[in-house]
Amino acid sequence: MSVLIAGGGIAGAAAACLLGPAATLVEREAAAHDKICGEFVSWEAQDGLARLGLDLPALGGAPIHSVRLVHGRRSATSALPRFGLGLSRRVLDEALLGLAAQRGARVHRGHAVRRITPDGALVDGLGQLPAGRVLLATGKHDLHAIRRPSTGEPLVGLKMYFALSAAEQQALEGHVEVMLFPGGYAGLQMVEGGRANLCLLIRHAAFREAGGNWPGVLAHLRRHAPHLARRLFGAEALLTQPVTIFRVPYGFVHRSGADDPAHVVRLGDQMGVIPSFSGDGMAIALHTAFAAARGPAVAAYHARMRTDLGGQIGRAMLLHRLGQSRPGLVAAAAHAWPGAMRWVARLTRVPVRRLAWQ
Repeated sequence: MSVLIAGGGIAGAAAACLLGPAATLVEREAAAHDKICGEFVSWEAQDGLARLGLDLPALGGAPIHSVRLVHGRRSATSALPRFGLGLSRRVLDEALLGLAAQRGARVHRGHAVRRITPDGALVDGLGQLPAGRVLLATGKHDLHAIRRPSTGEPLVGLKMYFALSAAEQQALEGHVEVMLFPGGYAGLQMVEGGRANLCLLIRHAAFREAGGNWPGVLAHLRRHAPHLARRLFGAEALLTQPVTIFRVPYGFVHRSGADDPAHVVRLGDQMGVIPSFSGDGMAIALHTAFAAARGPAVAAYHARMRTDLGGQIGRAMLLHRLGQSRPGLVAAAAHAWPGAMRWVARLTRVPVRRLAWQ
């Protein structure tokens, strides 16, 4: 059966690696690019990538051994059960697309899938591409007539790379820092090449109050997140402008319906979107790719993924809302109970025994 994959992110590229010559992948971006992502590669995701045959050490990710939760001037630090990696999506996605091509998948860059049809998809610049099955891996971007219902409050996502001062880089190395502030939260960690990735989510109302622009958001952070202000003191921004996204659909889990196309399989964020603080988004993408590549019946696949992901995404959403409404309480609990963050990690991850590559 020929398989058309819409989207060349982690889920789509991983599926193409597994399917090889049976797959045709269409990626709308013509070249490597940055994406809104915390870029934390959990040990589960590392295992899945290794099962694909990817040489992760060669990509130069920054080791991460601890998570630090910060609110105001209070912080709590917890060691991770196993090392994570800070690795940019620009590097990781390109490595996966290169591996997919090596495995024989046909990879078309710079073309957008515009419409799913009964026997394939209509693609800009390529016309109608036939396929017996379509793997929908377009991330948080929706396609015409395959739309998900809007979920959650309007959130603005922003991402910027920084070159930190030598002292602040040394203080950050080995940690992923999650900072709660009025209206949202931010994650900061090192990635390859000595860069720090700042990725944050802010409510649209708070974004407007901050001026509706990046300088205003930075000023808001410096006022309300003194820890982050210290980290960024003397830092150099490495992008001309931040990468942005609006209306991040946190909490979405696809529920199959009678109007679902019978040949369309959802992967990654098209199947379910977990709040980024969990650090499990990449593992979820890989889990869906491995499961879908086996060619199960579409309804059975979606039912299994809903079972695997629904509970963890629901629990992550409860914690997300608590962090938004009672950040001081969350920080106090983490400070008083050092094991709290490990407990949260277990609650918001796909159980290892369920991962599709096991």
